[in-house]
Amino acid sequence: MKKALLVTRVSGFIPQHEMNNVRILQEMGYEIHYAANYHTVVYGKDNSRLDGTGIIRHQIDFCRSPFSKEVSVSKKQLKELMLKEKFDLVHCHMPMSGVVARVVAQQVRRETGREIPVIYTAHGFHFFCGAPLKNWLYYPVERYLARYTDRLILINEEDYRRAKKFKVRGRVEHINGVGLRLERFETCQKQDWGIYQCTGQEAFNVRERYHIPEDYGILVSVGELAPGKNNAVIIEALSELKDLKLAYLICGEGRMRQALEKQAEECGVADRVIFAGYVDNTPEILRQSDCFVFPSAREGLPVALMEAMAVGLPVITSDVRGISDLQEHAKGSYMVHGYEPEAYAVTIRRMFEEKSGKSAVPGQLRRQQMGEWNRERVKAFSLPVVDKQMREIYAGLEEGSQS
Repeated sequence: MKKALLVTRVSGFIPQHEMNNVRILQEMGYEIHYAANYHTVVYGKDNSRLDGTGIIRHQIDFCRSPFSKEVSVSKKQLKELMLKEKFDLVHCHMPMSGVVARVVAQQVRRETGREIPVIYTAHGFHFFCGAPLKNWLYYPVERYLARYTDRLILINEEDYRRAKKFKVRGRVEHINGVGLRLERFETCQKQDWGIYQCTGQEAFNVRERYHIPEDYGILVSVGELAPGKNNAVIIEALSELKDLKLAYLICGEGRMRQALEKQAEECGVADRVIFAGYVDNTPEILRQSDCFVFPSAREGLPVALMEAMAVGLPVITSDVRGISDLQEHAKGSYMVHGYEPEAYAVTIRRMFEEKSGKSAVPGQLRRQQMGEWNRERVKAFSLPVVDKQMREIYAGLEEGSQS
């Protein structure tokens, strides 16, 4: 049987984003192996989502820092694995594991004479227009490693244009993200006032669960609580909107949680900022919210934003690479330049309180119009679209390796 190796620095990435690619490869006759650091879990609390998938797991002690002595350890472990299993395909993700996997695969090619096709999906280069100077240290690394890459896959237009200038071993490909299962969001139906139910799920009332008053608007965000997500900007903006009945529901965990909780206290809005932690019923929560807020500083092509679009939520977001691939200002969102809390406060007020006048659109109608635009727009990033793109990439690699 043919063998394919998937590589990510942390575990949880494959079950969260890449299971459709696993299915494609299995249908093509591959046995799937997954190398990751299973001691570092993201997108969940443990590795149980891999149970029953047929994926064979391999512990590799990947680290985050390129300057750590553990890098040499992970290289040695991965090389031993590749030499032992003799993989027919390697598909790597995430910056550090992408670097290590491509370097090691090239060493194995030289030592064994076997041509192992290598794919790297960049879910957003660290270097981009407006990125800090230190982020551009990755640019020469990625440019150099392109010569070891048979398919370099990009998920947004800015990265794709830049990668087209690299001297890639094979080809540069542009796909529409990881593919969103729209049916997960379309099957949520209203059962009663304020109660929604998704197929196979018990009724879930967001206001009851998180003690949000019926007359409050709900701002919601979903994602890791990390500095680059800028949740702090929305908390501070909320402190300038105390005359509006609004609650901010933050779904996700991360190292910024304690700092954000402290900030909410200091800003006097702790009673209106709810930390939901990691949630596994995202569609129900989004459908019962009024506006998705996403002031992120860096994105590849954000799944969380696509999920909010799929349920028909209007969006308030930053104007950065990846987000701009999905959004148009005043169509599905209000896009804010910069990260000043005052600018977000003005925009949130606009979303809920359009100024009176003949040309003004009431806030509720505006939100509805934006939501409808978002539902239509996100179809271009659905799973069937990306499935077709990935099947063509995998099939093209197979044909090339056989010729």
